[in-house]
Amino acid sequence: MENKELQDNPLNEKESIELIARMIRNTQRGLARGAGTPMLLWGYATLAATAAVWLAARLTADDRWNYLWFMIPLIGLPGMLFCRKRTPGVHTYIDRVIRYVWFVLGTTGFMLSMLSIASSMWALPILFIIILIMGMGSVLTGLVIEFKPMIIGGTAGMLVSIPHYLVSGYDIKMLTFALAFAAMYIIPGHILNRKARNACSAN
Repeated sequence: MENKELQDNPLNEKESIELIARMIRNTQRGLARGAGTPMLLWGYATLAATAAVWLAARLTADDRWNYLWFMIPLIGLPGMLFCRKRTPGVHTYIDRVIRYVWFVLGTTGFMLSMLSIASSMWALPILFIIILIMGMGSVLTGLVIEFKPMIIGGTAGMLVSIPHYLVSGYDIKMLTFALAFAAMYIIPGHILNRKARNACSAN
């Protein structure tokens, strides 16, 4: 709808700012309707995969258990499709920008993960890289939609990546990876859920 307005009626500076502000408000309302479920879905899928890989590797000392990381897209992608069907609505240009950001970052993270798992030539600090990529996505999304918990959570996750990279020890690295995703996804997701419930109660 906003795109059509721009095409049919050229706007002055004040009207353009007002339109952008309205799109941000519409996106925030859409997030409230979605109630943080996508964030919780990806966050808990990541924690489940982290716990599964850590436990299996500890019990067997077999690196092939790293393929359990593919639990994340196997849980997350169908879950996202289900969430979209449950929360239909009008999507603004801001929504599209956010989807494009996450598509690019998610695809990049997935490709790097594939290279790291499949090839011994790519000895990447992949968990560190994934924390940074997903943290940037959280901060960017929070800045665009003006949702402070996502900005703070994404920043906290990226800060956790520093000790994750510097401290040696498999257990510590898995723990800091899980903590980063709790900060970036799970805590902001629960805050958004609570915000949505409060809004519904007020109405």
